Amino acid sequence: MEGLLPAVDPSGRPLAVRPNFLLIGAPRSGTTMLYEGLSQHPEIYMSPRKEPWFSELTGQFGPWVGPRDGQPVSTWSEYEALFAGANGAKAIGEGSTLYLGAPEGPRRIRASIPDARLVCILRNPVDRAYSNFLEHLQEGREAEFDFARAVALEGERLSRHWAPSWAYTGLGYYGEQLTRYFREFPREQVLVLLYEDLARDRTGVYSRIFSFLGVHPGIIPVLPPRINENSGIPKNRVVHALLTHPNPVRRALRSVLSSRQRRAVRSWLLHHTLMRPRLDPELRRELTERFRPDIEKTAELIDRDLSPWLAERD
Repeated sequence: MEGLLPAVDPSGRPLAVRPNFLLIGAPRSGTTMLYEGLSQHPEIYMSPRKEPWFSELTGQFGPWVGPRDGQPVSTWSEYEALFAGANGAKAIGEGSTLYLGAPEGPRRIRASIPDARLVCILRNPVDRAYSNFLEHLQEGREAEFDFARAVALEGERLSRHWAPSWAYTGLGYYGEQLTRYFREFPREQVLVLLYEDLARDRTGVYSRIFSFLGVHPGIIPVLPPRINENSGIPKNRVVHALLTHPNPVRRALRSVLSSRQRRAVRSWLLHHTLMRPRLDPELRRELTERFRPDIEKTAELIDRDLSPWLAERD
């Protein structure tokens, strides 16, 4: 992959530095692990903010008003500043998982970064939706403990300008989403992976991504053993609050542990203090049938066997 090419923002002003690849989603599909692994490659620079959700690239503008919603980067100067430390890196990227599902995303990305390489990883949309729900519960943002009820509230919440991340099922229509991207970008600029690939052959997945980005493929990142392990319902709300909200204990740890050490400790503690209830089998069947036409479309688009996503589970 070539280095940065001249680029301008919509007003015609030259951009100081821009990314030349994007990790576009899907949420709760292993993107954080990919971001962490990409960050360890010596030829890659990743935005220090994993998910800028840059409004100009999504067409989705804040402020979002859902419980503890993060806000998108909203100006070109803020966005450029995320890449100020790139220092000539061969591959420069960020990982905003809302880009995949943003209806205007492909057109806007092509208009601003036409040569961008796009990486996406897909997960069974029912599992993805349920993991998204459990994550919001774990963060103390989701007040509804009934997943079926939370799914039913999607439209109402989004109409009230909650962040797109509340679209538990809406973010899982990959066939529809990829079709928009394939209309705007040549297939060779889009790498589509599966969550199962990452779970089965992590080293192989990173090698594919590194080759796709034109950097040395032989780097093996050091990463935690599990994917998406920190979502669920707290067993103990007091302990959970200590792990997830600002408090004196967390401030004290900042003085003695590095950021990577703190993340590792927090990850281990969350893994051992969260309950992960199984999704109701009847609701799983209902949602699988809802997604079936799009899953079949996705399988055809990416030429992968997605029949396990449609298989019934106990």
